[in-house]
Amino acid sequence: MFVTMKEMLADAREKKYAIPAFDVSNYEMIKSVIEVCEEEKSPAMFMCLKADLENKGIHFLTALLQEAAKNYSVPVCVHLDHATDFNDIKQAIDAGFSSVMYDGSVLPFEKNAENTKIVVDMAHAKGVSVEAELGHVCDAIAGTGEDAMMGNADAKEENPEDSLTDPLEVEKFVDITNVDALAVAIGTAHGVYRSTPTLRLDRLDEINKISKIPLVLHGGSGTPDDQVKQAIARGITKINIFSEVLNGLNTGLKDKLNNIQNMSMWPIFVYEEANARMREVIRNKIRTFGSNGRV
Repeated sequence: MFVTMKEMLADAREKKYAIPAFDVSNYEMIKSVIEVCEEEKSPAMFMCLKADLENKGIHFLTALLQEAAKNYSVPVCVHLDHATDFNDIKQAIDAGFSSVMYDGSVLPFEKNAENTKIVVDMAHAKGVSVEAELGHVCDAIAGTGEDAMMGNADAKEENPEDSLTDPLEVEKFVDITNVDALAVAIGTAHGVYRSTPTLRLDRLDEINKISKIPLVLHGGSGTPDDQVKQAIARGITKINIFSEVLNGLNTGLKDKLNNIQNMSMWPIFVYEEANARMREVIRNKIRTFGSNGRV
């Protein structure tokens, strides 16, 4: 069954665990996530990015996710990740997404709050929950994020410390927007880290004391488990994961394709190792974040 992010995160906040939110781009990723969530009795939160939803992709992915929700017993949330365009958000709501994120993190505070409020009013009217971002979670490798995903070794690194969330702005932002969850910048970054991040847990403590709503951590891939667990103890209820699952998918495919002679092999066999590696990552995140056994 489809549920909202707000419903999922309320339980996570009360019981001090976090839900891993997995960006998915195709059938193999969706199947790996839902099967492991079912086995682990964990809520399943799927996220989709604009690049995978274009050219009617939104209808294909939504149909797959709706079928996953019908055929498995765990609750499912389908979330639009990092949207900046109101039309994209409306399209996702109309397609049946139960949650959306408006990302105005690079905008001045007032404009971010103003735009987020517009999205909240639009989404809440349809029973859809909204995540926003205050402060800015930068890319591990600077640019649009494509550099990190494409493995561009020449791209410039950004410093996450430059755009941390200001605790003094949190209460005002939440009051203005009525948003359901807030992504905070405490030292993580999107993409692939070149060095181990150090989370500003002191900053998170300050934010959690003020925030009336659940807190979200972006850039979960590659963040050390001990720091993740400390962040969850300090109020983080949702952690975004993409790069580590992609690594499992692509290394599995690479190893398989480099070791077969018949390039007409059936995909069910080609994807065997990739699926196994994705499932290992997914299971590890569920258990590390404490969402197993919650259904």
